[in-house]
Amino acid sequence: MSMPMKSLVVACVLAAAGAASAQDQVVNLYSARHYATDEALYSGFTKATGIKINRVDSDDAGIMARLKAEGAASPADVILLVDAARLYRGEADGLFLPVRSKVLEDAIPANLRATPVADGGIPWFGLSTRARVVVYNKTKVNKDDVDTYEELGDPKNKGKVCIRSGSHPYNLSLFGAVMEHVGEQKAEAWLKGVVNNLARAPKGGDTDQIKAVAAGECDIAVTNSYYLARLMRSDKSEDKAVVDKVAVVFPNQQSWGTHMNIAGGAVARHTKNQANAIKFLEYLASPEAQNYFANGNNEWPAAKDVDPGNPALKAMTGGQPFKSETIPIGAVGANTVKVQQMLDRVGFR
Repeated sequence: MSMPMKSLVVACVLAAAGAASAQDQVVNLYSARHYATDEALYSGFTKATGIKINRVDSDDAGIMARLKAEGAASPADVILLVDAARLYRGEADGLFLPVRSKVLEDAIPANLRATPVADGGIPWFGLSTRARVVVYNKTKVNKDDVDTYEELGDPKNKGKVCIRSGSHPYNLSLFGAVMEHVGEQKAEAWLKGVVNNLARAPKGGDTDQIKAVAAGECDIAVTNSYYLARLMRSDKSEDKAVVDKVAVVFPNQQSWGTHMNIAGGAVARHTKNQANAIKFLEYLASPEAQNYFANGNNEWPAAKDVDPGNPALKAMTGGQPFKSETIPIGAVGANTVKVQQMLDRVGFR
């Protein structure tokens, strides 16, 4: 081979290696998290590893529809979704690649991740948690009348309850958890009781339910904890006025514990950067990232032994630990299909 030809071959090999190296240093992220504070997560990962994140933002349904449409041609490496019901659906639809990671398995409790598949791979991992709590008018309602989820369907609270759509994933997961604890028959009877206790037709988001209690439209509401924490940390006078009128209870402290939902992540089924995708999920389970979740979006860490240090979360519980349920979150997601059928039967829209 002539010297010019040899040089050309070497140059091509080096160029190809450089291109492959550049391609390796990327993670293509499809994210349903819409929190500005998450930017610190992404920049922190890139700073620590040199791996660039290309992000596509959409809602959960949009992400799953896109993954299905793209199929094997999808560039996605990591999927971040909010809510156990959505993660379960993504797993059931075959959109995730089950993976093994000692770092993730050591950090994330077994009940906050998917059930392993036959080869031990895990389809998804919870990365942060949020409590589904009860907010009530502290001048009209006794805490003892709302300190269990069951009491939301008790006739003593007729005409007092505000809640968002029963079919919203946050509620589907709560109802799926109740079903896991009490069984199908009792869960459906309970849901019928909740419908009978509504002060108004379900509408709006969780923040709207809290504000409705403060405004006197209802006396009791259900919300994810981080929505209340946002109001508690707000500097706006109108938000402070809302917080002053309500109190919060973490239900079922004397029984199975408060329902905890999750935001979580998975490696995309057709990832082209599997090692980097796993590395990114491992970073999200690190103490640094877990504290971003806690202080940026008022979520509790999913990883073990991480103190969130969030003043609003501590204020909600009086600085004391609370009992959370320990049922597998994957089972909760699996129950939501039957729950939706129950909602249709009892007229919970």
